[in-house]
Amino acid sequence: MKPRLVFVHGIGGPRDAAADLDEWLRAVAEGARAAGHGDRISALTGGWAADARFAYYGDLFHAAGAQGGPAGAAAPGGAADQDDELLAALLLEAVEARLADPDLPAAEAAALRHARTRLEPPPAAQGVGAPARRVVGAVTSLLAVPGLRTAGGWLTARATAGMLGQVARYLNRAESDGTTTLDQRIRARVAESLALDGPTIVVAHSLGTVVALETLHEHRGALDVPLFVTLGSPLGIRTAVHPRVRPHPLGTPESVGRWLNFWDRDDLVAARPLLEDFVRPNAGAVVPRSRRVDSDGAWVHPAAKYLAQPAVAGPLVEALTTHAGR
Repeated sequence: MKPRLVFVHGIGGPRDAAADLDEWLRAVAEGARAAGHGDRISALTGGWAADARFAYYGDLFHAAGAQGGPAGAAAPGGAADQDDELLAALLLEAVEARLADPDLPAAEAAALRHARTRLEPPPAAQGVGAPARRVVGAVTSLLAVPGLRTAGGWLTARATAGMLGQVARYLNRAESDGTTTLDQRIRARVAESLALDGPTIVVAHSLGTVVALETLHEHRGALDVPLFVTLGSPLGIRTAVHPRVRPHPLGTPESVGRWLNFWDRDDLVAARPLLEDFVRPNAGAVVPRSRRVDSDGAWVHPAAKYLAQPAVAGPLVEALTTHAGR
């Protein structure tokens, strides 16, 4: 039996899940070649090495009637403002963490300082829609970082703020369809991809690291996850993300046998990246092990950039090989 390989994506617009699965597998193949596993590439891309799945939930953010965050909320002003306040707090902490880098290029530092000024809470209430205006103003400043708008695929500040707002929408546990909330529907999608009759290796990116962690914690069936990989995770954002992740305090899911967390110094999202500093071990004494990688370019957050790193792809391919046929 082939092990199952489940990819869990992060924020963004509507996706072609099959195309993304292909892109992520090819990125792993590139990293595997650099890690000295060139003989295993055809098995990976050909589908022989693993039953690869792309746990897609992005459409749930774009369903009819769904709240749209700063990109144009359809929800009542109070609910939208709550999402935008949380997003502003998340961005403020991420910006401040990035500004602490003494080697920051001058142009980027100037854009980040401008964004920080726009994100700082006002001394008094500013009315409905004010948090969204702060967020969009800050993102406008961030897009001034040389190369970021082009490299990140960001078109407008408002559209970008709407995508970033997906993190707040998930963590605010709202947007009920009458039966379940948005975050519950998202976790149900991921749970559908997990294998109950063999090992499942889970690779999660960005917001997907929060989704995958919570899904693994609440899964009630027999589950074997020999390797859990998190990429560009916001789990360490102390004020806006960490306290809202469930269960709290954070711990390693019991089904996980090994957890590798990868971060890039230039990744604005991966603030406070050493998860082992605050994540509790499971019964098997498993805690995250954080490793830094370094990618080229102005925008290093995409999953494919992480997966193409030999430090990421190497252990992943080795785990697939170890658990083949089990």
